[in-house]
Amino acid sequence: MRGTDKRSGELFSYVDLEQRVRTDHPLRVIREVVSTALAALSGDFAGLYSGMGRPSIPPEMLLRAMLLQAFYSIRSERQLMERLEFDLLFRWFVGLGVDEPVWDHSSFSKNRDRLLAGDIAAKFLAAVVAQPQVKRLLSSEHFSVDGTLIEAWASLKSFKPKGPGGEDDGSDDSGGRNAAADFTGEKRSNATHASTTDPDAMLYRKGPGMEARLCFIGHGLMENRSGLIVGTRLTRVSGHAERLAALDLIAPHGDRPRAVTLGADKGYDARDFVMELRELNVRPHIAQNSSGRRSAIDRRTTRHPGYAASQRVRKRIEEAFGWIKTVAGLKKTRFRGLARVDLAFTFVAAAYNLVRLPRLLAGASP
Repeated sequence: MRGTDKRSGELFSYVDLEQRVRTDHPLRVIREVVSTALAALSGDFAGLYSGMGRPSIPPEMLLRAMLLQAFYSIRSERQLMERLEFDLLFRWFVGLGVDEPVWDHSSFSKNRDRLLAGDIAAKFLAAVVAQPQVKRLLSSEHFSVDGTLIEAWASLKSFKPKGPGGEDDGSDDSGGRNAAADFTGEKRSNATHASTTDPDAMLYRKGPGMEARLCFIGHGLMENRSGLIVGTRLTRVSGHAERLAALDLIAPHGDRPRAVTLGADKGYDARDFVMELRELNVRPHIAQNSSGRRSAIDRRTTRHPGYAASQRVRKRIEEAFGWIKTVAGLKKTRFRGLARVDLAFTFVAAAYNLVRLPRLLAGASP
């Protein structure tokens, strides 16, 4: 007998979200790790909220929703709230009941900005990798570091001379769009110009002959055993930003009796940087620069088999950056200001770790 295509609404509906999610779904493992990490941050959350006033969006739910936004490449908070409205999997992961209303997208954004004050993203990343079942996957002796450009949410038309006269006086009638501009023959630099849209963004060219863009630099420290990110920084662009951030990231790991190794590409091959690493009890497994100047890495480093191993493994950090910039959508940030972009970069680095954990934990099980 052919079934009918007509459906009538039911007066009552009993939906158990726990039963609707299959037992082997990867999000089950991820949610367990996330819930443990969020429980460890309960004291930090309490310090960000007043004891009076209306209840806000619970920070635990907010962070779980932000993770889903990264996992499923959702471009905006408005689309995220729409997905939460009808997707039972999303409701289960966040912790919303079937009948609970979804928040307004603007309220979601306002509550997310509150997390900036407590450096919650960095603490969340640390809480994830500090869990015993995750920690046993990590190497405590071998690391790799690299940086990647994060394009700013600002147009080159906003890069105007500093001081009086640099602002747009609004005299050009362009129908609400940016005024027409001709940069031919004009010399622009970070010393004389700044973006009126995002003053923290700076002009940077990745290499000779390449286009200059307004951007930031995101730095990541990866452990070499499982390829998980254990530390991040986001800085303004400069010629020394990558090396300074690398020293800041590896310093806590170098304070131990036995030396640790740090793999990096040839952009880190600078004599001062190598000397500072050795003072921190870190062996510099850095690719040798063969562009004409003398390399700071000599035979006392390259002759060891561990150097070649570090050079092979260090390239895996590009997998993390690729996921962060494509799947998580951070090739061009949707936020303005160094603090907000830093929060986004650190949080999606934690999301990258969480995406890989179900398979890693399954492989490590006896």
